[in-house]
Amino acid sequence: MILLRDVLVYFAVACLVIQVVTCIVVACRYLWHPKGGVHNLRQQGVTVLRPVAGLEKNLERTLRSAFELDHPKIEVIFCVASADDPVVPLVKQIRAEYADISSLLLVGDEPVSFNPKLNNLVKGWKAARYDWIIMADSNLLLPKDYIARLFDRWKRNTGLVASPPVGTDPENFAADLEAAFLNSYQARWQLFSDTVGKGFAQGKTMLWRYDVLAHAGGINALAEELAEDAAATKIVRRQGLKVNLTAMPFTMPLGVREFRQVWDRQTRWAKLRRDSFPLFFYPEIFSGSFVPFGCMLAAVLLGAVSFAVFISFIFTWYAVEFLVIIMVGWPVSVRHLKAVLLRDILLPALWFSAFGKKNYQWQGHKIEMHKNRR
Repeated sequence: MILLRDVLVYFAVACLVIQVVTCIVVACRYLWHPKGGVHNLRQQGVTVLRPVAGLEKNLERTLRSAFELDHPKIEVIFCVASADDPVVPLVKQIRAEYADISSLLLVGDEPVSFNPKLNNLVKGWKAARYDWIIMADSNLLLPKDYIARLFDRWKRNTGLVASPPVGTDPENFAADLEAAFLNSYQARWQLFSDTVGKGFAQGKTMLWRYDVLAHAGGINALAEELAEDAAATKIVRRQGLKVNLTAMPFTMPLGVREFRQVWDRQTRWAKLRRDSFPLFFYPEIFSGSFVPFGCMLAAVLLGAVSFAVFISFIFTWYAVEFLVIIMVGWPVSVRHLKAVLLRDILLPALWFSAFGKKNYQWQGHKIEMHKNRR
């Protein structure tokens, strides 16, 4: 019994140490100003591919941001699967306003995979004029120094630079919940992985050099996994290269969200992580506060620690997380605190949901994971 009590306490403390260390890493990266490892990239031409489908709040703002980048030589290519998509008039309007910047609107679908986003991007990749190509999701807000920040992480041994999204501008509790998942949980862990040299691609932003993907067989090679970012990670590593993440993530305005929408997206991502990187997925059950809090509470009931120690443990866990959130300027409020608590309660259920049915819905498409291998 004494051994069990000690194990519970040591495990909980180890989880707290990891929580603190990963938060410190985020804080350090916020203060870090990386310098580009390859010279003269500032003068390189860059193609920005933006897959679009449907309308959503803040879309005009995020699409417009691609034309306001401070890089001297860019082209922007919008990819849409159908000419009847309601986003088409908006894209045409924005392109007309920035007629002095090279841009295209490409319509059509090339079914190289069961990933609708990848199918939408194929034509844009083929039409790109420049050797540096960025894939940037339509709901990502690109800062003026977006390209410079990507190039700053390109080294001699780099095959891809990516970035996780950070949710901003939440307008209801469900949006705060999504921000709680995206920001101080997923972005924190991805930034930590990159810091220790194990960066993973994130499909929200991916900067490619044309020859790296061409060496793997071109953009169609991204169809080897259901998620194009998982395929990208494996393709780059097979070439002995690394995936680097930007020093800090780029923002994604959330607006209003629905709980079902947030849960479905997180479930889809969990299933894809389990499918593509199972050895990294299985320990995720321990990554939130639910298990270590449970261990510490059990230690209290067994008489190993006092209830005051348990309360101090909880306070320290969340105090460190929220100090970092405040420091880096991510959304924070009383509502967000409630969302973080709910997130940690939901994390075990989310983990178990990844072992459920091998299918999910994405933008109206039903994806059968056990069938959809290239």
